[in-house]
Formats: sequence, structure tokens, C-alpha cells
Amino acid sequence: MIDLQFLGRMRRIGWRGDEPLTPGRFARVVAQHRAGYELHDGESVFGAQPAGHFLKRTLDPAQRPAVGDFVEIEAGRPPHIVRILPRRTVLSRAAAGERYDRQVIATNIDYVLILTGLDGDFNPARIERYLSLTEGSGACSVVLLSKLDLCPDPEERLRTLRERLPEGTPIHAVNGRDVQSLAALTPYLQEGDSAVLVGSSGAGKSTLTNSLLGDARLATGAVRQHDSRGRHTTTSRALLQLPTGGCLIDTPGMRELKLTGEENLELFADIEVLASQCRFSDCGHQNEPGCAIQTALASGELGLKRWQHYLKLNEEREQQALVMEARLKRQRDHRTTRTRHKPRGRNED
Repeated sequence: MIDLQFLGRMRRIGWRGDEPLTPGRFARVVAQHRAGYELHDGESVFGAQPAGHFLKRTLDPAQRPAVGDFVEIEAGRPPHIVRILPRRTVLSRAAAGERYDRQVIATNIDYVLILTGLDGDFNPARIERYLSLTEGSGACSVVLLSKLDLCPDPEERLRTLRERLPEGTPIHAVNGRDVQSLAALTPYLQEGDSAVLVGSSGAGKSTLTNSLLGDARLATGAVRQHDSRGRHTTTSRALLQLPTGGCLIDTPGMRELKLTGEENLELFADIEVLASQCRFSDCGHQNEPGCAIQTALASGELGLKRWQHYLKLNEEREQQALVMEARLKRQRDHRTTRTRHKPRGRNED
């Protein structure tokens, strides 16, 4: 028999699945630390450890529990996570550094709130990179421009951004310290909604989160004068319940935003359409006759910075795809080798 009260509590922390849930057996990952995980069952927070199969060195890190996951647990001291329920959305990036690994940022989210300051942190190219990363997550992306009170001419920056982003992209300029200014975010944070807040250090994520929570729960820090960037005051991802009923996952500032190689770059669909109009199908978009890209650049229909950033992201995506394919091939070869040399049991024919 389904426990409707328990199901109602789980829905308040973002559960939208159809699988019957049993109290004491299911919860949501709200934080991850070196010592383990924190889970929420809709009523209280408690610690848990991953089962042994999640600790195998050969396991893809993306298959381990992540913040936002709904998991099945097994009783114990402490309880153990034994299964991850199917993820309806996943936001990930390529892990920082030289070694390729796909790093899960958050799962089961409805909105990705991309925060950039209207001060020296303002960077349309970085926002395009965030949107490229989030487009395949399954969640809706919302651009937030913070520090409205520090910008003398926000409309100019809003106009610049709207010219570069696809039509219809939600963009909100807010003052993270002003609760009334944050009313624009209410539709994304209703009961049952889950959102993840991403942005660089110093963009004002902790300040905004504190205002949404109604208290100064998260530490905040000063930013540097020359570039408006800050130190990491948030050191790990954590899911927080908001007074509006929604759930917000706060994340540390991201200094390196590497594509995974799986992006479609739908953000630049207009450029793909232009490229399809070139006279030659193998047009290099340089000096070839009938190049629609060069025509659009000359007329101003396509901005040069947007075109250059598209080329940069496209090249990075292709490189990451090659790296990922090489990594998967090594894994397949390793499994084949282990199978080939596996000792045969005495009772085997």
C-alpha cells in the first residue's frame, strides 16, 4: 500500500516519478562530502554511505550518487545507498584538468539558474558556454544578472546579451540582497520544482541564496577590485529547501567550464542555418564564393565575436568527443583483455 503522506513529503523535495516509494527505503541526496552523503527523506536529514559497488575504481564517476539523486537505501549504522533511481535530468561537465571524466553537477532538476554579475564579472561568452553545457541536461536554462544595484546602465548590458542569445531565453536582472527584486524567480521555485544555481566565484550565488532562504545561512565573501571575482565561499554542492516550496542546489564557483563533447550547440542554431545556405557544402567560411557566413558577417546579421566563440566551442566539443571516444575504447579493450585471460573454473567445459 502506498504511503500517501510519505509520498507527499517526497514531492516537497522534488520527487516527480511514478515508482512506489516506501518510508525508510528512499531519500534524496542533498549533499556529498568526503566522509559520505547527506540524505533527506522529506522529513529529516541523515548521513549515509555508498554501497560497495559504487566504490569500484573502474566505475564511471557519473554512475555514482550525486546531489539531486533519489536513491534507495538499506538500513544500517549508517544506512547505505544501494540504488540510484532513474534520473530524469542530468547537468554535467567535463572534469577540470587534463584527464577526461564526466562530472555530474546535479540531477533531477527543472531549471539551471546561470548567475553572472553585472559588474566586472559580466561576460556574454561565458554565459554562452554555460548555455552550451546546459542545453542537453533536460532542464530549462534561466540567465540571472546579479548586482543590479552596482550597474549604472543595466539596459545596455541586457541589450548586448539579448542580441547574442537565442530569442526567448529567460533573462532577469536582479539585486541579490533585495527580496522584492528576486520575486521574478518565484515561478522557477514552486513546490516540487528543483533548480541548480551555477556561476563563477564572486557572482553572488551565496548572497542570492541567503535572500531566498530568508536568513544568512551561507557564508559570503568580498570580490577582487580588478575583475569582480571572489574566493570559493561555497565549497560543495548542497540541496536546500526554500520557503516558496522549491529546492535549490547551490554549487561552488566554476573556474573551468569544459564541454563534454556531447553538446549539440543548439544555442548557435542560427549559424548552422546560415552555413547550410553556402554555395558549396564543404565551404570553409573563409574566402569561398557564395559563403553565407561571410555575407552575414559583412552585413552585421552575424556578430564577429559570436562567430569566433562558436568556432572556439565547436573545436573544443570535437576535441572532447575524440578524447571521450579514445577513453571508451581503452575501457572496452581492457574489459576484452580481462575476459580473454579470465581463469576458467574447474567445472567449466
